[in-house]
Amino acid sequence: MDIFDMTNCRLCPRECGVDRTKEKRGFCGADDKIICARASLHHWEEPCLSGEKGSGTVFFSGCNMGCVFCQNKEISHGGKGFLVSGERLCEIFFELKEKGAHNINLVTAGHFLPQVLEAVKMAKVQGIGIPFVYNSSGYEKVEALKRCQGLIDIYLPDFKYMNSVLARNYSKAPDYPQVAKQAISEMVRQKPACKFSDNGIMTEGVIVRHLMLPKELLESKSIIKYLYETYSDNIYISIMSQYTPVGISPKFHKLQSTVAESDYDELVDFAIDLGVENAFVQEGEAASESFIPDFSGQGIEV
Repeated sequence: MDIFDMTNCRLCPRECGVDRTKEKRGFCGADDKIICARASLHHWEEPCLSGEKGSGTVFFSGCNMGCVFCQNKEISHGGKGFLVSGERLCEIFFELKEKGAHNINLVTAGHFLPQVLEAVKMAKVQGIGIPFVYNSSGYEKVEALKRCQGLIDIYLPDFKYMNSVLARNYSKAPDYPQVAKQAISEMVRQKPACKFSDNGIMTEGVIVRHLMLPKELLESKSIIKYLYETYSDNIYISIMSQYTPVGISPKFHKLQSTVAESDYDELVDFAIDLGVENAFVQEGEAASESFIPDFSGQGIEV
């Protein structure tokens, strides 16, 4: 079976098996048509991605995760977004480049991967000349990622959980830890070394993000330890403190606060003591609703 067959969708680990060509929708909420919510320059990614001019982010609607703390709920499972053809998506890539984007940042595009990769191919054939970033939850099939080889230049996955109980309770994905480990391994296989331009902008490589959750210091330590012991400094680790409790149900009481500054500092010190050198950390007041973009279709419609 072709992993890109939309008539029996098994593109992601959910393996819903729905016929998306007949507007059937599985867990991600998407049929076979690309839906985007925003395309703009983003200045708050890791410094080697945003640089001075910004990362050209394209936010895709729908998601194969079910994170109860998702900051982008209105597009991940709220259905907000705009229909975009493959040709229009390619145009959007070039429009972002014209605005000065250092790269094209595909945010949560996995459930549209067959269609998006066709647009990426078009852009590369037309000489776009800037890297493509695959910005992902990490909940990806290796078989699907293999189809990205030669098209994606930089992988930017999350590693959310090492604990399958947390993954089940917070994201409805008990298999997340093993799936993410395998996905990241494939990403590093494709991009075993990080490369940069003369002005410090990443051109190839893997950056693994970990968003620290409140009261989960030991969980975060286990993730940083795993990543460093497995990949050393062949990858960059982005240690994030920007968790923002927006609309959290009372039953998830541990998630109703921000991350304690002392816990985050301890996690960073832990990474340093391990020997981690290639890392990004956040300073100051990172947890803010101002980090949540406006998904009104900016940069999408002609």
